[in-house]
Amino acid sequence: MTSINELLKTKRKEKKIKKKLNRDLEKCPQKKGIVKKIFEMTPRKPNSALRKVVRVALMSHSERKNVNAYIPGMGHTLIKFSSVLLRGGNRKDLPGVKYILVRNKLDLVGMPGKYRRQSRSRYGVKYDKTQHRKHYWDKKYKKKRYWS
Repeated sequence: MTSINELLKTKRKEKKIKKKLNRDLEKCPQKKGIVKKIFEMTPRKPNSALRKVVRVALMSHSERKNVNAYIPGMGHTLIKFSSVLLRGGNRKDLPGVKYILVRNKLDLVGMPGKYRRQSRSRYGVKYDKTQHRKHYWDKKYKKKRYWS
């Protein structure tokens, strides 16, 4: 504990709050990059699967940085040297993967609509009005429909 005399001589220093920014994005929300390598990783201990990951060379002003990024959703159409859009976002079960690719932008195609009804914006799936209408009528009348 500091004494009153010590506080009179020198004031207490305020702690600087460090912001957690993805340094490789250079304070940008998204960044364009080129795919260098496509591979699969196994996650950390409690989980087990094969997660699709890419090594991306970022388009940077100063230097070319290579980072690992996760491909969300089922399936992808990426090949070497295809251009992708990166956003920040940590994959907790994949060590060293701190970025996620944005679906339906540049060369990464969105997921097929039949696989996804919820959180479509994350996976680049268009809104299907016909599916919504069918679901609405079935729910409203709670009986088997005899019309198409």
